[in-house]
Amino acid sequence: MEILQPPGWPRPRGYSNGVAASGRQVHVSGMVGWDAEGLFRSDDFVQQARQALENIVAVLREAGAGPEHIVRMTWYVLDKREYLEAGAALGAAYREVIGRHYPAMSAVQVVALMEDRARVEIEATAVVPDPG
Repeated sequence: MEILQPPGWPRPRGYSNGVAASGRQVHVSGMVGWDAEGLFRSDDFVQQARQALENIVAVLREAGAGPEHIVRMTWYVLDKREYLEAGAALGAAYREVIGRHYPAMSAVQVVALMEDRARVEIEATAVVPDPG
């Protein structure tokens, strides 16, 4: 995996401008903050984001992948202010679940998510390197 950082550009914080990778692609659908039983245990934005990230990691494990293989994430949030104000706590939750791996990311504010209690939905794409 190669992080793409054009010369002279400021280094992004918490994401990468681009990632180049080759191998087996794993596409994870939008994950919300419910648990393995399909229940929301919290309405807190950071707790839902943490659970959504844990759900992504669980799906990646099924493909023999881990957070370090994520090359792209898209975050859909209901309220960009809530997302921005959660900065430090959200960053801590991200690092606890994903680690210090920062793929290419986008965050988009949306009018609604399909699950009424969801505050955030996160999609991920991973690339598992070919063996040898």
